[in-house]
Amino acid sequence: MTTLTIASAQFAPVDDTAANLETVRAAAVDAVARGAQLLVTPEYTSYFTPEIDDRFVAAAEPLDGPFVTGLRRIARSTGVALVVGVAEAGETPDRFRNTLVAVAPDGSLLSTYRKVHLYDAFGSRESDRIEPGDPAQLPVIEVGGVRVGLETCYDLRFPEVTRRLAGAEDGAADVVVLPAEWVRGPGKEHHWRTLLTARAIENTVWVVGVGQAPPTGIGGSVALDPSGTAVAALGAEPGLLVVTVDTAVTRRVRGVNPSLSLRRYAVVPRD
Repeated sequence: MTTLTIASAQFAPVDDTAANLETVRAAAVDAVARGAQLLVTPEYTSYFTPEIDDRFVAAAEPLDGPFVTGLRRIARSTGVALVVGVAEAGETPDRFRNTLVAVAPDGSLLSTYRKVHLYDAFGSRESDRIEPGDPAQLPVIEVGGVRVGLETCYDLRFPEVTRRLAGAEDGAADVVVLPAEWVRGPGKEHHWRTLLTARAIENTVWVVGVGQAPPTGIGGSVALDPSGTAVAALGAEPGLLVVTVDTAVTRRVRGVNPSLSLRRYAVVPRD
């Protein structure tokens, strides 16, 4: 049995990458002071405007660009691992990638996850500017002996994403972290919390949802244990949520409810 203390920084990124990097740095310092070994920040931490347009494309950087280089420097200086949402330069000049970057405490790049399910819903069309990720990705990193699965925002509405992360035969995630920019609107707060809770319950896995604060996002960052109980949560205001994931709790829950091991269907990616 192993524990991992995770801090989630809820804030509203702006259209200034240097300012957003400083926000991450300050959150990392605060997270370490509160005992965290991993800091997770929202989707689009590196750059954000309410409209996904050519400004995003212009602001997108390669993984060896200034923003991710700055993240690696922050990790080294504070000794905390990071999972951060970035606008990554795409393969074509008019598009970018919606990417999660995972950085180890020593500053090395652990993994990336490029968002698979683009937000072409509720009047938005991410696919007009964003290159989708490969559906075969299975991004699970290890921090302090705990396996951490990665997914992004709209992926939450597709239960097979979390099922693949939690149900992998080798290296299944102990906790799934989900950075988001969950847009405000009728019923959206209810959808966010309900879907996060469902993913925890049906997979008997820890789930940490990390939202952008208003004016565009709803906030609502929350940590749920494998029974779906919220053990820590934030409202709409910026803040730092800290939770300790304990795999002994997972073992107890799965002893009572072995639904993950009793499943009869596999999830297979499709194009």
